[in-house]
Amino acid sequence: MHARLIRWLGREFVSLSAEGGDGTPEEQTRDLLGCFATELQGHGLSLENTVRTRLWARDRDSRTRGTAERLAILSGRARSSSSSFVAPDRFASGADVALDLLALRPPAPEAAKSAVEYDPPVAPVRYIIYDSLAFLSGVTAPPGPLGQQTATILGRIGESLAKAGTSWGKAVLVSCFLHRSHRFDELKDLLPPAISQGVPRVEYVQVDGYAGEGRLLEIEVTASL
Repeated sequence: MHARLIRWLGREFVSLSAEGGDGTPEEQTRDLLGCFATELQGHGLSLENTVRTRLWARDRDSRTRGTAERLAILSGRARSSSSSFVAPDRFASGADVALDLLALRPPAPEAAKSAVEYDPPVAPVRYIIYDSLAFLSGVTAPPGPLGQQTATILGRIGESLAKAGTSWGKAVLVSCFLHRSHRFDELKDLLPPAISQGVPRVEYVQVDGYAGEGRLLEIEVTASL
C-alpha cells in the first residue's frame, strides 16, 4: 500500500493506493477497503471521511464486479465520489483490481458531509460536499466523436457545479481520463482555455475502457464553494 499525507487547499488529506491480492474481484475490492479502513484509523479517520475513490481493473468484467462491491461497502456516510476504469497497464502485479482512495480530515469531527445523487439515482453519486469543497464523480458521455463527447461531458459537469453552488471558475482540479486511441493534445485542443489554462491543476491519464462501450473520455472535477 502507498499512503501519503497531503496538505492541499488549506486542508489535510490522506491518499491511499494499492493493488488487490488473491481471490475474486469482489474479494480483492473488499480486502483493499478493509486495509484502507485500518490505515485510516491510524490517522484518526475512517471510511466515512472518504471523498473520492478510483477503481482500476484489468478487464471489463473485473471492473463491473469490483465497482459493485465498492458500492456495497462505501454506502451511507461512507458514500463518496467515484470513477472506474479498465487499465491493464496500471498493474505491477497479477491483481484484477486496484484502488485509489482520498480521505479528508474535516475541521471538526462533527463536520457535515453530504451526498447529492442523480435523479433517478445511479451507481455513482453526483457529487459530495465536504468542508466547503465539491467532489464530482467521473462523468462520461454516450458514444460519438471525441469532440462531441467532450462537449456533452463539460455541459453535464457545468450543471452539477451550478447545482452544488459553485462553477468552473472555482474548479481546483480537473482530471481527464482519455481513451488510449486518442492523444492528449487532441483533448487539450477541445478544452476551453478557461479550463485548460484557467484551472490551477489539470491532469491527463490514458485508460483502455470505462463503464460503457464506445466511451472515449471520463472527467472528474474538484471545486471550492
